[in-house]
Amino acid sequence: MALHPINLKEIDKVAGNIYEAVVVASRRARMINNDNRLEFKMMLDTMLPEKEDEFEERDNSEQIKISLEFEKRPKPHEQALDELLQGKLKYRYKED
Repeated sequence: MALHPINLKEIDKVAGNIYEAVVVASRRARMINNDNRLEFKMMLDTMLPEKEDEFEERDNSEQIKISLEFEKRPKPHEQALDELLQGKLKYRYKED
């Protein structure tokens, strides 16, 4: 995983200020993470046997394969920042 710097001036152009951008990106990252978690759980639920013996050793290569697939995906905070910088995120203040 390579790290790359983000120019704060670019973020400042997209949002009112840097603090708003952090809040917007963090909320979007939580949404992405929840979606990923739900998808991962659904994939695991489809492959688990109905009755399972606690002490039985079983091959979990399918679980490992799914886990590795999810690890290769971009992290939620990276996705959220990219969406923010590309102008795909729209936000507004709550009405009083």
